[in-house]
Amino acid sequence: MKKSAHTSIHISVAKQRLTVKRGRTVERTYPVSTSKFGLGTEEGSFKTPTGRFRIADKIGAGEPIHTAFKARVPIRPSAAELNSDDLVMSRILWLDGLGKANANTHARYIYIHGTNHEERIGEPASHGCVRMKNADVAELFDLVEVGTPVIIAPERGRGRTGKKGRKALRRGA
Repeated sequence: MKKSAHTSIHISVAKQRLTVKRGRTVERTYPVSTSKFGLGTEEGSFKTPTGRFRIADKIGAGEPIHTAFKARVPIRPSAAELNSDDLVMSRILWLDGLGKANANTHARYIYIHGTNHEERIGEPASHGCVRMKNADVAELFDLVEVGTPVIIAPERGRGRTGKKGRKALRRGA
């Protein structure tokens, strides 16, 4: 897929899916894992925020696909860490919230990133970030640029739905 200013990312919490679109055309879809603690923007909540975002930074270009990161710096994890810890792996797409409610997203260190627990992809299991399989996030990393718009849509049946809810989401509320 050619990079384009019209490329966008749409994440469905209900479906645990990330879709890459160019204009209205779906280019790729990937399974993801959002927070096991639910949705929200509270500091320290470990919840996945919803609304409109942009990719603020891309970290990990050129690193081997199974690289682990601590504080956005590549590390060599021990076997014990790989089996137990919740590691940020492969690539990091650091999100910046564009709405009043999610403006703290960057400061909360909310990323789209790879994981050492790929077996949990497809179900809510993260600590706030959007987890992907390592090969998938490496591919996504190459498809998007800093500034690419991202929408994280809440689960259906949670809160208000319908036109009013969708309008609020577009505004970044």
